[in-house]
Amino acid sequence: MTTFDVQMLLSGQYHDMLVAGFKMSLQYLFYAFWIALPLGLVIALCRLSPFKALRWIGATYVELIRSIPLLAHMLFWYFGVPELLPTAWKEALYAGPVESICAVVALGVYTAAYMAEDIRSGIRAVPAVQMEASRALGLTYMRTMRLVILPQALRFTVPPLISQTLNMWKGTSIATVIGAAEMMYQAGQVESQSFRSFEAFAFASVAYLAVSLVITFAAIWFQRRYPVRTM
Repeated sequence: MTTFDVQMLLSGQYHDMLVAGFKMSLQYLFYAFWIALPLGLVIALCRLSPFKALRWIGATYVELIRSIPLLAHMLFWYFGVPELLPTAWKEALYAGPVESICAVVALGVYTAAYMAEDIRSGIRAVPAVQMEASRALGLTYMRTMRLVILPQALRFTVPPLISQTLNMWKGTSIATVIGAAEMMYQAGQVESQSFRSFEAFAFASVAYLAVSLVITFAAIWFQRRYPVRTM
């Protein structure tokens, strides 16, 4: 009977490969978050804009992105988008970590559509009279959003945004299909070299679980620290 080899997970070449993959996955999460959040905010504001064209652009983005699975987004950004770029740009892209860049962009653009809907819901939870009162005082639409509506909407929006961050963390695993050296890719490499499938994927599973629990507890803490009070 084969025993569980703890030592290979604690030190040595395979340990280094798995830890490197774990760090890479965390980097994907970090950079994709800072694409998804600002983009999601812009899309949410477009969807609530008084201008019909902006509302149409926001709604089209959300429906289009959410109707396509994340796997297809990964493949599109890796195989399709670079071919549309000018030759100089394409060469510069392929000279760098193209797999990581495409994975982060795909994950950020995909998650932004979901964050946009969460932000929009949070903004709409703020009583409409506050928008009307601010406009009556002479504030523009954007200043009203920035100074009055968004600070209040934050309390409604943060818990679902944390949930989307959790989904984004789990979504980093899909980057393995384009050869990005994240945690699942490294676990697969360790398994193919050592033939220790259980140890390699147990490490990945525990790592995903640990970060997911941290994100979940962050959401619970926020909800208890800043409970939503309806007016």
